[in-house]
Amino acid sequence: MIGLVMFGAALILLTMGFPVAFTFGAVAIYFGLIAAYIEIVPDGGTLFEWWDEFLSMFSMMPFRIESIMENKILMAVPLFIFMGIVLQRSELAEKLLMSMGTLFGKVRGGLAVSTVLIGALLAASTGVVGASVVAMGVISLPIMLKNNYNKALSCGTICASGTLGQIIPPSIVLIILADVFQLPVGDLFKAALMPGLILVGVYIIYILIVSYLDPNIAPALEKIDDSTYGANVKKALIAIVPPLTLIILVLGSIFAGVATPTESASLGAFGSLILAAIYGKLNFKLLKGSSLETVKTTSMVFAILVGATAFSMVFIYSGADEIVEQFMTNLPGEKWGFLILAMLIIMFLGFFIDFIEISYIVVPILLPIATKIGLDPLWFAILIALNLQTSFLTPPFGFSLFYLKGVAPSSIKTTDIYKGVIPFIILQILVLASIVLFPEFYGFKG
Repeated sequence: MIGLVMFGAALILLTMGFPVAFTFGAVAIYFGLIAAYIEIVPDGGTLFEWWDEFLSMFSMMPFRIESIMENKILMAVPLFIFMGIVLQRSELAEKLLMSMGTLFGKVRGGLAVSTVLIGALLAASTGVVGASVVAMGVISLPIMLKNNYNKALSCGTICASGTLGQIIPPSIVLIILADVFQLPVGDLFKAALMPGLILVGVYIIYILIVSYLDPNIAPALEKIDDSTYGANVKKALIAIVPPLTLIILVLGSIFAGVATPTESASLGAFGSLILAAIYGKLNFKLLKGSSLETVKTTSMVFAILVGATAFSMVFIYSGADEIVEQFMTNLPGEKWGFLILAMLIIMFLGFFIDFIEISYIVVPILLPIATKIGLDPLWFAILIALNLQTSFLTPPFGFSLFYLKGVAPSSIKTTDIYKGVIPFIILQILVLASIVLFPEFYGFKG
């Protein structure tokens, strides 16, 4: 049971605010010492034997770290992060939001619909959730409030749209899951495209329905000059075409098999610099700032991975993985019992910890069980990815909620954000349930 206690201790420390990577590493060392002591000393072993057992527990750690450093799949992570940061600093979101807002202005909920569409474009071009939420919170939220949009709907739309970067390729979550599942990144990108687009469609339908039922919740813009509509369409196309071209080049090269995800990530990083030059934003300051931010973000991801590796070694040594496997495989309903409980566990943990920790700590525990039961790994990976996206919205610790609160006007209360995201969480759960119940519709074996 020491492994289960270790997991609970790590969760408590994380909710207290301790750094993720160091928490996993420290907990692994501390409980590794306890596990080795319980294994050796009660049976008459000496302290020297205890220490030797502890060291042997981590004997493979250098090789694990080396394999992480040489992992070709994970090489795409810093490149896609760099691509996203460059595009974000090139004010891509501002250009898209400002140009597209007036196109849907005559429709009830038009500003919210344009926010969802921009969120989808930002997801496919940057994939940086924090940047997307902050950009739309700074630009789109004041415009919606100025036009008498309901506060909760405005906040919920921005938070939900910003998290689309978790499921729409190229997504860092999908790259990490591809590494954990040992699946081709391209296959995971293809599999995630349809659920991501359906989620966008569901968001838009919801906004249009609530706007139709209550005209005051998201009114149409009153002052729109019809004579300038053609010019606005042209302006919107100019704003959309460059990032859309980059998206097609990056994802198209992966889907067509012309390039590997890492090669496509390189293309995307180079293409983002070209777009920055086109927008007149490319300079040494942008290049230096984007590079430093990429190093910080990438270092965080890989530091967590190293800490999670140490954690999983102690977890397996303690035999906790066998307890979990025995419990999960003996659930009523077999496959469905395991699937429902696994989704509930991931969703619950998403309230407290980030998707990276869940991907590297929880998923490796569940994956062997899923394989033993006979689940389609691609299907299971997409279910997890969509579930992890929901964790960005779930109160009280959803990261998107914090991002928006940090840039929202003082008139926006935390309760407004919480109320706003609840319908979108329900919509995500419904899409998740549809993938579970109708895998064949999405092209999965189930």
